[in-house]
Amino acid sequence: MTQPLPRTPGVELLDVHRLSLVETAAPRLSPDERAAMNHLWEEAVLANPSLFDGPVVACASLGWEGPHSLVVSWVRTTFRHHVLRRVMGSAAWLPSLFVAVVQPADDGRLLVGRMSRVTVAPGRWQLPGGSMEPPQGDEPLDVAALGRHAARELVEETGVDTSPEDLSLWLVTRGATGNVGVLFSAPSRPASFLRARFAALPAAEEDPEFDRIALVRSPAELGGPLVDYLEPIVRRCQRSGQITHMA
Repeated sequence: MTQPLPRTPGVELLDVHRLSLVETAAPRLSPDERAAMNHLWEEAVLANPSLFDGPVVACASLGWEGPHSLVVSWVRTTFRHHVLRRVMGSAAWLPSLFVAVVQPADDGRLLVGRMSRVTVAPGRWQLPGGSMEPPQGDEPLDVAALGRHAARELVEETGVDTSPEDLSLWLVTRGATGNVGVLFSAPSRPASFLRARFAALPAAEEDPEFDRIALVRSPAELGGPLVDYLEPIVRRCQRSGQITHMA
């Protein structure tokens, strides 16, 4: 039997060994909620014309079904649904479900990227990754699908081409606003290789999602805003020995 996961303040890091994903129905919007959502989305697009109301997965609930065994209930929606978080009292708003990759360098530092001006959060530092899209046809949304999407995000944003089979489920995060991230760890690569792969991207990518990358041991090394999970993730890597100090 699944036990609902209670909310706690701040960012939560959930140690997960088994992850199940179950599709459920999206909450119904009242006429007022739909009108407010459409109005806020139109305003957002005026401010940032690069926004696209494409299909996306949202997280309906989280629950434990055993030690380190997490169940994620998810729904099909579009990006405009996320603006409902700004509608006071709306019960139809659902947090996003995204994937991210923990990519270490061979000297122990962690690769992070800064979102470019064409993205929804310009200037924000985060791990390579992005929101999940619903599966097509009869394809399942499972850990393998999440891993494939994480590998695509990694190569698209950083130029680092890693097989999904080489990514390992690491942990699940739940942010202060409820957004749920499934994090995969990647094999370490030479720092020079990581920088070279990213440097080769602009020639093929006119509007990259990252306008800059950095290799860090601490979020304090970065200037500008950080995604909420980044600082606790770096601390976790430090404690586990994944990020070490160079001699």
